Amino acid sequence: MNPELAIPLALLAPVLGAVGIALTGKHPNLRESVTLICAAVTFVLVASLFDNVMAGERPEWTFLEMLPGLSIMFRIEPLGMVFAGVASFLWIVTTIYAIGYMRGHNEQNQTRFYICFAIAIASALGIAFAGNMLTLFVFYEVLTLSTFPLVTHAGTPEAKRAGRIYLGILIGTSIGLQLVAVVWTYTLTGTLDFTTGGILRGQASDAVVAVLLAMYVFGIGKAALMPFHRWLPAAMVAPTPVSALLHAVAVVKAGVFTVLKITVYIFGIDFLTELGSSEWLQYMAASTILIASLIAMRQDNLKARLAYSTISQLSYIVLAAMLANSLSIVGGGMHIVMHAFGKITLFFCAGAILVASHKTEISQMRGLGKTMPFTMIAFVFGSLSIIGLPPFGGLWSKWYIALGALQAGQLVMVAVLMISSLLNIAYLLPIPFHAFFSKPVATLSEDDHGHADDNTIHEAPWPCLLAISVTALGSLLLFFFPAPLFNLLNQIFSH
Repeated sequence: MNPELAIPLALLAPVLGAVGIALTGKHPNLRESVTLICAAVTFVLVASLFDNVMAGERPEWTFLEMLPGLSIMFRIEPLGMVFAGVASFLWIVTTIYAIGYMRGHNEQNQTRFYICFAIAIASALGIAFAGNMLTLFVFYEVLTLSTFPLVTHAGTPEAKRAGRIYLGILIGTSIGLQLVAVVWTYTLTGTLDFTTGGILRGQASDAVVAVLLAMYVFGIGKAALMPFHRWLPAAMVAPTPVSALLHAVAVVKAGVFTVLKITVYIFGIDFLTELGSSEWLQYMAASTILIASLIAMRQDNLKARLAYSTISQLSYIVLAAMLANSLSIVGGGMHIVMHAFGKITLFFCAGAILVASHKTEISQMRGLGKTMPFTMIAFVFGSLSIIGLPPFGGLWSKWYIALGALQAGQLVMVAVLMISSLLNIAYLLPIPFHAFFSKPVATLSEDDHGHADDNTIHEAPWPCLLAISVTALGSLLLFFFPAPLFNLLNQIFSH
C-alpha cells in the first residue's frame, strides 16, 4: 500500500471504529466484533509502514497548514513506528481481554468504554505519527480528554476524585509548561518540525535551552516524573483494561515517547551532550526510579503496587533520554516495548484475579497459585521481564540503557539501574512465591458478601487467559528476537 495513503487510513480506522461501536452498542457481540475488526485493520495498516521506515524512507502526509511553519502534519520515523506498533497491536490484545473482563465483572457502560478506548488509540497514533510538535501537542491533549471517561468509568466518588486529579495534573502540566515551551520554541526557531539533530542549536543561549528542556520534561505529565506522578496511582480505580491502556498501550507510553522525541528531534542528542544541561534531570529520573520502587514495596493493593512500579519504570526511559547518546536512546525505545508487554501482563493478571476471586490485596493472595496456576505463572513471566532477567525481553532494554550510562560516564546511573532491579525483585517476586508456596489466608473481599471461599476460585474467563498468554509469550519472544526492534531504532542515527 502507498505509505502516504496508509497514514490517514491508520488514523481514521479507530475513529470509524468508534462510530461503529456506537451504532452497534445494543448488540454486545456485534459491538465487540466491530472493535476487534477495527483493531486488526489498524494494526495491519501500521505494520504496512514498517518496511518503508526500515528502508530509510520517512513517509509523510500534511492534513492542514494553518500558518507558514505551522501545520497538522504526520511523518513516520523509527520512534513513532515503535510506539504505533505497540499501541495498535496491544489494542487487539486488550480488546480480547476486555471482552472477558467487562462481562465477567458485570461492568456498566461497556459501549462507552469501547468508544473511548478507540478514540484513545487514534490519539496515540496521532502522537506516534506527528511530524511536528504542534501536531503532537494537539493529539496529546485529545488523548487526555478521551481517557478521562475511562478513569471515571465506575462513577463512584472515588473515581470522580481520581478523574479530577487526572485532569488537573495532566492538563495543568501540558498547558502551564509544555504549551509555553512549544510557543517559546516556535518563537526562537520559526518552526516546530521534528528534525534530525534538533532545531535549537544556535537559536538560544545555553540558559534558555536548559529552561526549555526542564519545561518540556516536566510539562509532559504523562511521563509521571516526580513530583507530577500522583495521577497514575489515583487512576487505578478504573477497570483493569483501562489500567492496561494507561500503563502499557497508550497514555504513559505517549509521555515517555514524547520525552524521547523532543530529545532527539527538538534539542538533538549531540547538542544536549555538549551543553550538559540534562544532567540534573538524570538525577531527577534516578530519584523517581528509586523512590517509586520503595513506595511500591509498601503497597498491599496489587494495582497500587503495579502503578508505582510503572512510575519507576517510566523514569528508565526519561533517564535514557537525558543521557542523550545513541545507546541510551535505543535502550529507551526498546524499553517502551519491553515494559509494555511485561506490565500489561501483570495488569491482566491482576484483573483476572479480581474477576475470578474478588481479591485485590496482595496479603489475600497466599495460596492462590493452587487455584489459578496459569495466571500466576504468567505473573512470573511479566515480573521477570520487568526485573530484566533472562530469558525475557526486559533484559535488553535495561542493558542498552546501562551501556548508554557507561558511554556518558555516569557510573552512578548504572548503580541506580542495578539497585532498581533488586527492588523490582523485592516487590514483585514475593507475590507469586506466596501464591504457590504459602497456605491460603481465610479472608473475604467486599464483593464476596461472606459467601465465597477459596475452594470455589477458578481461572478467569478464557478471553482473559488468551490475552494473558499472548502478552506473556511476547515478553519471552522479545528476548530471543530483539533484532528487528534494535535495527529499527538504529535507523534514527543512520538516516
